[in-house]
Amino acid sequence: MSDTSAASLAEQLVARFGDTLNVSSVRQEVTAEVAAGDLIAVATALRDEPAFRFCELIDLCGIDYLGYGQTEWDTETVSGTGFSRGVEGQAQGRFTWAERPRGVNQPRRFAAVIHLLSIEHNRRLRLRVFCEDDSLPMVPSLTLVWPGVNWFEREAFDLYGIIFDGHPDLRRILTDYGFVGHPFRKDFPLIGNVEVRYDPEQKRVIYEPVSIEPRVLVPRTIRNDADLMQAKAEAADHWREN
Repeated sequence: MSDTSAASLAEQLVARFGDTLNVSSVRQEVTAEVAAGDLIAVATALRDEPAFRFCELIDLCGIDYLGYGQTEWDTETVSGTGFSRGVEGQAQGRFTWAERPRGVNQPRRFAAVIHLLSIEHNRRLRLRVFCEDDSLPMVPSLTLVWPGVNWFEREAFDLYGIIFDGHPDLRRILTDYGFVGHPFRKDFPLIGNVEVRYDPEQKRVIYEPVSIEPRVLVPRTIRNDADLMQAKAEAADHWREN
């Protein structure tokens, strides 16, 4: 959306819902934070009222804010050889629940984010709803408002463990039968908990404790590769010629 359109939508949301929504607009993107208890009423109004007409739910996903704002990598003092290799923080998969990061920027850990589209008004809106209880994260299901959200909610349940109250068939959709844990949670081990192999003696697939050793990986490295140097030289020649 344009700056004008984003500002107009934000003003309409504030005028219509008041303190029910916490509305912000950053980079021409409007985000409205809503409490779980108000989600269904707000979603229904956004879908049905002529001023909004958000008839299309584009996506729903989960978020885990555990350790939000922390990083393992020193990216500000980068050199020509790449970023630091040392573990400087507690990012995803490198701590247990007892050793989880404290004092994060978000007081609540789990949230569901819903992306809406109004074809009639050519507008987009992001709804965010936090789960009140970190030990049992739960928000209302939107399947009665936008039926197509069914599988999106199952995915967020599978990967993050967020329970969508009122969902008609809330079960895993991506992980295997009997899978333990939720792999997108930030305290889930990067190497996993178990590994699977076929045992020829038992003639069946068996599960065993994972045997992979955890290690620090380099997310990005700056290198003076020959192809990059050649591309840079060609770009300089093109600039001089024009």
